[in-house]
Amino acid sequence: MMSIKRRPRGNNPMTMHAINPQVQQGHPNSHHEEDYNVRDTSPQLGERWPNGGNYNGRGWMSGGERSTSTYDLVEQMFYLYVRVVKAKNLTLNSLTSTCDPYVEVRLGNYKGRTKHLDKRSNPEWNQVYAFSKDQIQSSILEVIVKDKETVGRDDYIGRVAFDLNEVPTRVPPDSPLAPQWYRLEDRRGEGRVRGDIMLAVWNGTQADEAFSDAWHSDAATVYGEGVFNIRSKVYVSPKLWYLRVNVIEAQDVISSDRNRVPEVFIKAQMGSQVLRTKVCPTRSTTQIWNEDLVFVAAEPFEEQLTITVEDRVHGSKDEVLGKIMLPLTLFEKRLDHRPVHSRWFNLEKYGFGMMEGDRRNEVKFSSRIHMRICLEGGYHVLDESTLYASDHRPTARQLWKQPIGMLEVGILGAQKLLPMKMNNSRGSTDAYCVAKYGQKWIRTRTILDTFSPKWNEQYTWEVYDPCTVITLGVFDNCHLGGGGEKAPSGGSNAARDSRIGKVRIRLSTLEANRIYTNSYPLLVLHQNGVKKMGELQLAIRFTTLSIANMVYIYGQPLLPKMHYLSPFTVNQVENLRYQAMNIVAMRLGRAEPPLRKEAVEYMLDVDSHMWSMRRSKANFFRMMSLFSSAITMGKWFNQVCNWKNPVTSVLVHILFLILILYPELILPTIFLYMFLIGLWNYRFRPRNPPHMDTKLSWAEGANPDELDEEFDTFPSSKPHDVVRMRYDRLRSVAGRIQTVVGDIATQGERFHSLLSWRDTRATSLFIVFSLCSAVILYATPPRVVALVTGLYFLRHPKFRSKMPSVPSNFFKRLPAQTDSML
Repeated sequence: MMSIKRRPRGNNPMTMHAINPQVQQGHPNSHHEEDYNVRDTSPQLGERWPNGGNYNGRGWMSGGERSTSTYDLVEQMFYLYVRVVKAKNLTLNSLTSTCDPYVEVRLGNYKGRTKHLDKRSNPEWNQVYAFSKDQIQSSILEVIVKDKETVGRDDYIGRVAFDLNEVPTRVPPDSPLAPQWYRLEDRRGEGRVRGDIMLAVWNGTQADEAFSDAWHSDAATVYGEGVFNIRSKVYVSPKLWYLRVNVIEAQDVISSDRNRVPEVFIKAQMGSQVLRTKVCPTRSTTQIWNEDLVFVAAEPFEEQLTITVEDRVHGSKDEVLGKIMLPLTLFEKRLDHRPVHSRWFNLEKYGFGMMEGDRRNEVKFSSRIHMRICLEGGYHVLDESTLYASDHRPTARQLWKQPIGMLEVGILGAQKLLPMKMNNSRGSTDAYCVAKYGQKWIRTRTILDTFSPKWNEQYTWEVYDPCTVITLGVFDNCHLGGGGEKAPSGGSNAARDSRIGKVRIRLSTLEANRIYTNSYPLLVLHQNGVKKMGELQLAIRFTTLSIANMVYIYGQPLLPKMHYLSPFTVNQVENLRYQAMNIVAMRLGRAEPPLRKEAVEYMLDVDSHMWSMRRSKANFFRMMSLFSSAITMGKWFNQVCNWKNPVTSVLVHILFLILILYPELILPTIFLYMFLIGLWNYRFRPRNPPHMDTKLSWAEGANPDELDEEFDTFPSSKPHDVVRMRYDRLRSVAGRIQTVVGDIATQGERFHSLLSWRDTRATSLFIVFSLCSAVILYATPPRVVALVTGLYFLRHPKFRSKMPSVPSNFFKRLPAQTDSML
């Protein structure tokens, strides 16, 4: 295993950022309102290659400035890259006649070391090192080849030295710099020694392909397995399917007790998912259920579907009557609602053959079960909260439509992070950022021991629906493989990466082709209140490919049509989402480096369904705020009636008389007014994407008892059994009420957002529709409008579609304040 070590020096750049943990912990307690707001920033974005300068002013590029758009949403960071490829004809040890070579790359106070290779005179390493410009304090780069000794000091074989002023520069998309053979010199550089080494040395930026796999000098204290846990990586969620098992009937099911009629039910299991049918009401050897059991499966299919027929002997005992195990590759993949052929499966008698080595005595008679099983490709398998969904595409790729835009996110850095753990008796934070949109997850590299990390990494996603949300989370890395008190006493495997904060951004609230450079507060709710953990600096650009496609999307159903033709119940959706989250967390945790389960669950809002008095109050006051506008209108009308403002009262009377004399003007006037109000509100549209609102979330007004209840475990950790039972039942019921209240508030907020320009495209479409409606209604006799409207709502069912209407689809896509809820 390769290790990187840093030689001691007087000033450690990593410790210069250390601050007093007590002072930092006290920072968020000020509760200034501006601390929780989104702030505009002015970073120096884009790649700029200045004329004239390596680190000492010479050797970069000539011919003026060059600006490229490869990494145009991040600040450019300069690195010196060293690729150690291989060596040949190395000097052998005079005593052992062998050579166990390794390479040290030295630059000032930093050195990187490759792994040693036993008994190799022609070794190959092919490893890359990256030294940040900000940490370079030398003008000479040394590449030293040594022979590892078991006892005593390692033998010096030879070295190659480079003047940094002469190092060339590589600018992507240029091809990688070709490595060259260099003759090794002696220790003083005065003579040649036996052996050659192949190297490539160049100056570059984080846009270089070698950046993600390079060993960075600012992570020199990390070694062992921790090296893999600090790299930046891109992950892809597993392809999820719904497995529908339609249990139709079973025949020839005979209980071991022939004197009683069996109470038969079917249990289906796949991995950790277990579902049961109801007990068949018919008391005979042929049972009929016709019941659906739905599971979540992930490709590649690793688990098998196990079907068992069981007899409920009494309340606490079930007897297995038959069993069969089926691989998922047997089942048909269905893309629409067309029926699937059913099949009969023979059941093996439970326990048969387990004690007998000879199966020749197997009876020919067996029970049978009739089932219809298929993998549903027309659904979207939800693994995240429906309020913050980042993807609505069906499972089957052939049902996907063309992307309508591109989302580019530059993760610049963070500021004012709090210390998350103790390292050498002082607070420290090793932060990394995770972003999730659609099936693509990204993780930035971990920046060690600083409260102001600078990532400057840029990522791109294809956008298929603008009414989706990208989620970004910041975490503290507790899997660094050593280096002080980096992990709890339980060891690195027992450590869990700590949550620092989360940011959610709805794409429909972003104007097209505009770069948003904002700093978002990282807010986390603790048992003693809301706390600001720092700020995350982002640069975001949403680019649309076609305005016509964008307009078309606003009239389409939010989910694939199978969700409307054969919908799931609310309980099914929640249970299936929980299973999907577990599968995604397990599969991503098996990647190398792993994306930890605690990070995946935090990004997917695993605890969003839990009861919270605070969230219930917040949803209630959201709903009440919707009625405040009606109360305001009532007060205004009362003022008109009381002639508080004579000019306004006269104008209202004139308008009232006109509408009474010409009733056909009522509807066009209403639409015209909405058009004018929408134009008027355009001046006051939000300039920044909405973010967590502590007042809206009722986080600042929650008392300690409510927060203690919110952070209580489920089931409750209260000691008394009766209290626990009642408490859990109350939380379960109240959680459903909380969801219903939130849904009501969401519908009202969507109606309010029609003219608020929170979603500029939706508001533009609506005011254009209002203008067209006003013109048409002005020109159309009211009797014709009433006749057409009445006939439309009274039309025959043959002329009705099961799919939602265009106005309904448009309304469901409108943004609500759920994005700003903690």
